[in-house]
Amino acid sequence: MTDEQAEKEKLDLRAWARKNLDPLVGLGLAATYVASLLATARSLGFSRDEGFYFSAATDYKRWFVLLFSHPSRALERAAVDASWGANHEHPSLMKSLFALSHLFLHDRAKLFDDASTAFRFPAMLSMGLAIWVTYMFGTRAYSRSAGVAAAVALMLMPRVFYHAHLACFDVPIMAMWITCVYVYWRAESGAEGPGIALAGPGNARPSGLSGAIVVGVVYGLTLETKHNAWMLPGVFLPHALLVHGRAMSRAAGRSGRLPIPASLVAMATIGPAVFLLLWPWLWNDTVPRLQAYVQFHLHHDYYNIEFLGRTYFDAPSPKAYMPVMIAATVPTVTLLLFAVGAIDRLRAIARRTRESLVARLPRTVPGDRLHTDALILLALVVPLSVFLLPRTPIFGGTKHWITAYPCLAILAGRGFDLVWKAAEPWLSSRLRFAGDTRKRLVAEIAAGALAFSGPLAVTAHSHPFGLSSYVPFFGGTAGGADLGLNRQFWGFTTQSLAPYFAANAPQGAAVYIMDTAWPSWQRMTDEKRLRPDLRGVGSPAEAMFSLVHHEQHINEVDYNIWTEYGTTAPDYVLTHDGVPIVSVYKRPAQRR
Repeated sequence: MTDEQAEKEKLDLRAWARKNLDPLVGLGLAATYVASLLATARSLGFSRDEGFYFSAATDYKRWFVLLFSHPSRALERAAVDASWGANHEHPSLMKSLFALSHLFLHDRAKLFDDASTAFRFPAMLSMGLAIWVTYMFGTRAYSRSAGVAAAVALMLMPRVFYHAHLACFDVPIMAMWITCVYVYWRAESGAEGPGIALAGPGNARPSGLSGAIVVGVVYGLTLETKHNAWMLPGVFLPHALLVHGRAMSRAAGRSGRLPIPASLVAMATIGPAVFLLLWPWLWNDTVPRLQAYVQFHLHHDYYNIEFLGRTYFDAPSPKAYMPVMIAATVPTVTLLLFAVGAIDRLRAIARRTRESLVARLPRTVPGDRLHTDALILLALVVPLSVFLLPRTPIFGGTKHWITAYPCLAILAGRGFDLVWKAAEPWLSSRLRFAGDTRKRLVAEIAAGALAFSGPLAVTAHSHPFGLSSYVPFFGGTAGGADLGLNRQFWGFTTQSLAPYFAANAPQGAAVYIMDTAWPSWQRMTDEKRLRPDLRGVGSPAEAMFSLVHHEQHINEVDYNIWTEYGTTAPDYVLTHDGVPIVSVYKRPAQRR
């Protein structure tokens, strides 16, 4: 075999691996993570929002049952409004998947014993999708090792691990955000020509047009997942101008027509169509209901959140909130690798831009690395920048900018690649693996395992108190409490009191459930996560046991209980790393 043939065979092998092996590697990473979510789901209580989405999905399930049995009746306005009126402040895609999962995987196939796990399963799968896309994006944009490191970095974020369990929309919108960015990138990388003429026939080849259609459909699904999708034009429009700006300007000058990139046209047309088609609530009174949906989010209630010892009940929001919370909750090694990767890409963009200005190099080559870097940075910066505005609510904590984390992880993967390449010669001279591909791979895997052993430990230790967890650099859970950072919200930690109630509560005891939503409490007792004989009540005056979920704005509840029970001493305090999470007061016998 000649050297030329050997090189061709090597290239063919790489092409085969790129086409066949990479998707399987990504799938393996995703499946491993979803399995870990399923294994730990039973030990995590239900958040406030989950309780409402369980209820909404149950209503939606009733409509799907009617649709499968009597389609014409299901499409009548009375049937649609009766089921889809529940929780119509948010789009229906995920709640529909929660409903269908419960119907087919719990009611019919009996795959899940707990109804809640069936409700949660689609959101867990969406986390798998986020991991798969992050791996594929990192691999195709930079390298396979960057892709693996990116996926692992995303997997090992304590807050992401917490939210990935929930029947909510935060991880699903993260997954759809990065998926939409990825399919847009693939479509733009393979497109020929600037796009579709606004006032004339299309000039994209079929493969480019089909890619654009996929982008439009995925954007519609993203719109149908959560309102964060409204921000995506802030990513794609600047990127389209970077990629196609010169060609668009020349074409407009020659013909008087403004050619619009096919992907943007598809997002503006197919996207809204998919959004409307999949949300039955909008099939009737479409315009006023759309207006109500938009107004709800533009004028959302400003719930409280604690930050650096102060509870914010209204705007303006502290501009330091987002960067401090990222530093306090994303593993420090991941942020350091991200800094290496981001600085490298920003320097490359600056260098390329300078060269283009001096030498007038073309900037519209499909697949240009400059365009890839710019897209990833835009998809990172846009969801973060919103939280530098004074009127942006911060009550959801890190979950509200979670859409930025896949791109943060991809740049961390790039950073790992650079660190490894810088360290490899030194390691090779001592471990003597130069020229030995297998030994080099083992060394690289060992380096990756060492780099992410800390995030793995922190993420595993955070469960089931993910919202109380802070990185060791900030002092862990205790350090976060000392700094006056929020310990929890939504009352999900009530389930962790199950051992206490099992040992101390008499039959039928009344419990003031405090910050736990009623549907969430009901689900906990229905699934015997808490003793089913316990009765939830709405005030300490009615209760034998009263809970206090430790948040700064809830301090007054302690005082109310002290007055009612005649004692300031809780009977039990649930802690994480010594930090109080929930206190349980027991009414003295003589006061009953």
